[in-house]
Formats: sequence, C-alpha cells, structure tokens
Amino acid sequence: MSNSQTASIAASAAPAPVIAIDGPTASGKGTVAQAVANALRWQVLDSGALYRLTALAATRAAIGDDDLNGLAQAARNLDVRFENGAIWLDGGRVEETIRQEAVGNRASRIAALPAVREALLDRQRAFRCAPGLVADGRDMGTIVFPDAPLKIFLVAGAEARARRRAKQLSDKGISANLEDILRDMRERDARDTHRSVAPLVAAQDAITLDSSDWTAEETTRAILQLWSEIVA
Repeated sequence: MSNSQTASIAASAAPAPVIAIDGPTASGKGTVAQAVANALRWQVLDSGALYRLTALAATRAAIGDDDLNGLAQAARNLDVRFENGAIWLDGGRVEETIRQEAVGNRASRIAALPAVREALLDRQRAFRCAPGLVADGRDMGTIVFPDAPLKIFLVAGAEARARRRAKQLSDKGISANLEDILRDMRERDARDTHRSVAPLVAAQDAITLDSSDWTAEETTRAILQLWSEIVA
C-alpha cells in the first residue's frame, strides 16, 4: 500500500471535526452555534435542548427529581426529532415550550444528576458526523468532545444575559420581570458551576470570548476567524 493510500485511509477514519461552544445560560451560545454551523454547512447540536426535553418529558410523566431511575429512563427514551429549527417530542412541537423558565430551571437541576448525564452522553456524541459539528452546551469541550480542535468558552455578564433573555421572552409576547430573570439566572449559574458532575468550567485549551458588548454576528465572525486559523 502506498503512502498516499495510507494517508487517505487515515483521513477517512478520522472523526469529524467539532467546534465546542460552552458557556452559561443566555450567553448567546445557541444563536451563535447555529450561525457558525450554517456558515460552515455543518451539523449543530443544542445539548441544552436535550436536557430541557428530558425535564419536560419527566414533568409530563410526573417523574420527581428524586426518582433517579425514572429520570434516566426518560432521558434514554426521548422520542425527539429536530427538523429545520423545529423540535418534536412525542409527535408534538415543543421548541417554544422547552424555552420556558420553569423548564429551564428544572433542566438545570436534573443536569447535575450523573444518571441523567450518562443517559444522554452517547446520544450527544452520535451527532458527530461529516462534514463537522458545532456543539453548544455546558460540557461540550470538557466531557462530551474533549478532542474538539476548537473549544470556545462564551461568557457575558449576568445583567447582559438577563436583558437578552427578557427581550427574547418579550419578542414572543411573554411577560418577563427582569429582576426575577436575573435572580433565576444567578441561581442557575451557581448550580451549573458547582455541581459535582461535569460542572460548567472552561476546558484548559478553550478560548474565552466575552460577548457582553458583541452582537451575535460579531461573535460568529470571531469564531469563524479562529476556525479558519486552525484550518490554515
């Protein structure tokens, strides 16, 4: 076998590249991840949606936070489909429902449970396919895709994130109290950063970007520039 054939086989066996984008809630991860994926024509993984879907499925099935086996089973058995921005759970669209604060708060609580995280780990990794994947969440660069060639830790001040979330809700016709959102956000940040399993921390080789004063377009350009430098 020639050297060129060996190199070709090795290249084909290599896993698809991943850009991991981690950070706290409302830091802009989801919007930016989708924009980067669109620009590169890659797949996108909103890992937070899987935890929100698990929280919603558990709530609908009346599974309590103390029922670890029930929660893990709900995570493993999610009947979910992602399609052109729409999210389907058990045959019904839920992309708006899972963005409600109550669902997000419960998702943050159950995300601290090892049984739930383990149940969703393989499901998240299955999104990795050619030509590449942009994955956003809390532990994409540290736990799920530790070999990602580009890891971004996207941050923003709590006040800036609370204003963004309030605007998102307002744009959807949902009344929002800024002080309540800020309080919930700080509580969620504390849970995510201090949980014993897969806490929200920057990977050692991650690049931290502060989006407090950036638009989504500016943040997207910065990440695409970093990727182009890696490719070059």
